[in-house]
Amino acid sequence: MTVTDAWNGQLGRHWADHPDRYNAMVARFDEPLFDAAAIGTEDRVVDIGCGSGFSTRIAARRAPRGRVTGVDVSVPLLERARARTDAGEFPSVSYQLGDAQVHPFEPAGYDVAISRGGVMFFADHIAAFTNIARALRPGGRLAFICPQPPSPDGEERKALGLLASLLGQEHAIENAVAVAMASLSDPERVRKVLGAAGFEEVSVVPVTATTCWGRDAADAVDFFISRTPGLTVSDATRASMMDTLLPYETAEGVLLSAGVWVVGARLPLRPAVCQEPAEAGGRCSYHR
Repeated sequence: MTVTDAWNGQLGRHWADHPDRYNAMVARFDEPLFDAAAIGTEDRVVDIGCGSGFSTRIAARRAPRGRVTGVDVSVPLLERARARTDAGEFPSVSYQLGDAQVHPFEPAGYDVAISRGGVMFFADHIAAFTNIARALRPGGRLAFICPQPPSPDGEERKALGLLASLLGQEHAIENAVAVAMASLSDPERVRKVLGAAGFEEVSVVPVTATTCWGRDAADAVDFFISRTPGLTVSDATRASMMDTLLPYETAEGVLLSAGVWVVGARLPLRPAVCQEPAEAGGRCSYHR
């Protein structure tokens, strides 16, 4: 099964059925992502891997006189995004089905490209970011988040690994989506890929925060199990899973520490095409 198949199959449907859950997981990374994006009030923004449109709508609030386009390969998630985006509140938001690696974006049609964890899944990262670069104006900005390499002792990896083991899913990390999730975990690879795609001023900043998996241990276990439809779980296994998560219960829910990279980059400035010949006094300016 390909990554695109997964996002249009059970995985994509589960995300579309539980958008608030998945948004809560990464909510604490929103502020550093949008700080890096530095979206202006009139900016044209493209949201790569927009999912249920939560990040798209944040961008629209920051660019009230601009326009925002969400792009995703998942039909179920785009259906959810459109259903949750009120046209009266967000008249400048639109959604498009497509793979950003090959999607026919309007050349130089955007000022900023953002992605809240949607850029790891490309088959060819250099080709994908080159295509995204073509969609940005000269001097256009890119900001995204992607996972750091998981530490064996990290809370999220340790707890979720134990839950998977209790369900007999020790090898789940080998599936196509899990492998893709780690594809940009090396900062040097990120810099190399973005440089080859034409970006400069690449920054890769580590950010650690907590991901929220449920109101309490029981709720988080129910959600974790729901990700495998039709799975029968014994009372004893469920109790062991709850014991795994009890140490992470807080007044704000079940919180597991996790780390991401907040990546920022910019296209170089390029001279504009002169509107008048030089001998007639025409002068080229530089776009930002």
